[in-house]
Amino acid sequence: MKPSRPASTFDRIMKDPKRRRKFERKYRSFLLAEVIHGLMEHEGKSVRALAREVGISPTVIQDIRSGGRTNVTLRNFLGIVAALGGEVAVRKGKEEMVLDR
Repeated sequence: MKPSRPASTFDRIMKDPKRRRKFERKYRSFLLAEVIHGLMEHEGKSVRALAREVGISPTVIQDIRSGGRTNVTLRNFLGIVAALGGEVAVRKGKEEMVLDR
């Protein structure tokens, strides 16, 4: 019989509900930042150009890209994605609805 492996630091952290929620919140911010950054790079748009097109402050865009803004409004998110040539869809089973700003 093999001896059991000790839990990793990550596994131990994820067992604590409070720390798990914090991790999940930060991870969602990281994913959002990566999506926006990747779309901006693909479209070749600067922070200022994107902000001007969406009608929001460049600071908002920069905060999203850095992961510093965790309360992005749906209106701003849809505007940013649309300005970068993307779309946001909600899917349940075989049904899909594209969100529009």
